[in-house]
Amino acid sequence: MNVYLGADHRGYSLKVKIKAWLVEWGYEVEDVGAHRFDPADDYVDVAEKVAMQVANDKTSRGILLCGSGHGVDMTANRFPGVRAILGFNTQVVAQGREHEDANVLCLPAEWITPVEAEEMVRLFLFTRFSGKERYVKRLVKLQQIRIGPLK
Repeated sequence: MNVYLGADHRGYSLKVKIKAWLVEWGYEVEDVGAHRFDPADDYVDVAEKVAMQVANDKTSRGILLCGSGHGVDMTANRFPGVRAILGFNTQVVAQGREHEDANVLCLPAEWITPVEAEEMVRLFLFTRFSGKERYVKRLVKLQQIRIGPLK
């Protein structure tokens, strides 16, 4: 499985750790940036790159980081086929995979420890979608939503 990884400056140092874990665990990792600490970078840019890759590679996963996780989450969820979740604890991450078949994990780098991040990343990668009828039905409905002009 390919894992696309990205972070802004607020998530940069934790992203470096996550990348090392992913490589150690045998994953193919594409790091879209940031490739150095740059306080002027923007979470939208890295989230867009990861979301586009995941949207076009249905078997892949994405991991995004920013300070709160909110910015990358909001950006990633604008792309059809992307189901991004905000990972703030292990239970939420496991449920996001089991119930929502999440394919992008957004982490709040300034609110979690590296130990918590490692456990959430493991759960995100190893937890399977349950495939229960009620969850599949919801995903179909989600896919069918098309946003047009507001009236």
